[in-house]
Amino acid sequence: RPERDAFQANVYEPPQGATEQLLAGIWQTLLGHETVGRHDNFFELGGHSLFAVTLLERVRQRLGVKLPLAELFAHPVLHQLALRLQTAAADDEGAIERVDRALPLPLSLPQQRLWFLSQFEDAGRAYHISGGLRLRGQLDRTALMRAVDALVARHETLRTRFVAVDGLPSQHIDLPHTDLLTCSDVTAEGLDALSARVFDKPFDLEHGPLLRIHLASVSAEEHVLLVCMHHIISDGWSMALFTRELGALYLAERDGLPDPLPALPIQYADFAQWQRQRLQGQRLQQQASFWQQTLAGAPALLELPTDHTRPAQQRFDGDSVELHLDPQLTQQLKALAQRHGITLYMTLLAAWAALLAKLSGQDDVVIGSPTAGRSRAETEELIGFFVNTLALRLRAGEHSVASWLSHTRDQVLAAQAHAELPFEHVVELLQPQRSLAHSPIFQVMFAWQNLSQPTLQLPELEIAPLEQSVSTAQFDLTLILADSDT
Repeated sequence: RPERDAFQANVYEPPQGATEQLLAGIWQTLLGHETVGRHDNFFELGGHSLFAVTLLERVRQRLGVKLPLAELFAHPVLHQLALRLQTAAADDEGAIERVDRALPLPLSLPQQRLWFLSQFEDAGRAYHISGGLRLRGQLDRTALMRAVDALVARHETLRTRFVAVDGLPSQHIDLPHTDLLTCSDVTAEGLDALSARVFDKPFDLEHGPLLRIHLASVSAEEHVLLVCMHHIISDGWSMALFTRELGALYLAERDGLPDPLPALPIQYADFAQWQRQRLQGQRLQQQASFWQQTLAGAPALLELPTDHTRPAQQRFDGDSVELHLDPQLTQQLKALAQRHGITLYMTLLAAWAALLAKLSGQDDVVIGSPTAGRSRAETEELIGFFVNTLALRLRAGEHSVASWLSHTRDQVLAAQAHAELPFEHVVELLQPQRSLAHSPIFQVMFAWQNLSQPTLQLPELEIAPLEQSVSTAQFDLTLILADSDT
């Protein structure tokens, strides 16, 4: 691990005043540094967009002021940011409050769109989130069962189903039950067939459950844990939470200890109600106007050269190919990003957009890019469907490298400042000509994985991920990159 002086470009000077000290403490926690000086740069210390959002939310909680993301990019040095906070607008966001469970519980806006698609499109497996782990060693099956039960009882969304009355869906939360983890003995040869059944079997949104978890035992000391959730109740962040909390609960159950996890002040249904109440009136109009203006006149289809004619109806079949950028190139990309005051994500997005523009012959490109959608601290520990997708419009034209990177940065920051409006609502606003042959607004994605995925840690067990082949795709082409030490 590099020492701190590998990051520090200025002589260390301790933070001065309460605001600088508070910021330094937040930076230390987020970025993993023991000390942070008043001349340190947030992004040079390893900050990225996700950490930036978390930082500003911590500031909102502690100081009661709200700062746009673009301001952090304009003032990335600690003492500069502290000065800017003195003139920042006061926070006017209400708390997320618990709602009466006896009343009809609305879907969040992203959930409503996904529910709608499930009624009319044969997307099926494309909206399954799944994963598997190989467990070798002494497994306490009873402790695992109880840990799963405790996790399902903890998160209402894991026992939620979606029932429509007069065509309008609502969330129905079932009581905790103890039969979600199924178990079976299986041969090594039969594991693939079992995995396919667990991962590919369609979910019934009305009757549930929308979580499928199966323990397959190959021998007394070799097991495979298979987990599959419907996207309407989960996302990538949620799967990381599921893994971490399952490990903590298993340890407690195995050792006869009390539940180690803190109580959750709210649940996903409370967030859904808050989101709907928040996105009204002037706030809704402001967000909607931005997307209407930004995407007005954008091309409906990115015409990439393909080996086959596009089918009349999208089939969601897919595959994947691994891509590795060598360490030297990675360091050069990071240095380029720092020189231009942008993140590595923005740099790679700019390169991806330039390539797509060249391949398609179109200088106007729209790329979808997921964002965590968890700008509130209350949502960080919740399993649920929070992720949103931003439609990023980049226009090639006559650009130098510097101006192209600057253009990409400006477009990303503007989109992130209006990320509250779910993409599903953007589609409804724009009402593009619908085609069963391709997705609306964009057909190519760029996903930057800057959230580290925790590894399940269980005593007396060696754990390794189960290799999975990709057989589905929601879009024509998706580039998924992550900054990794491997």
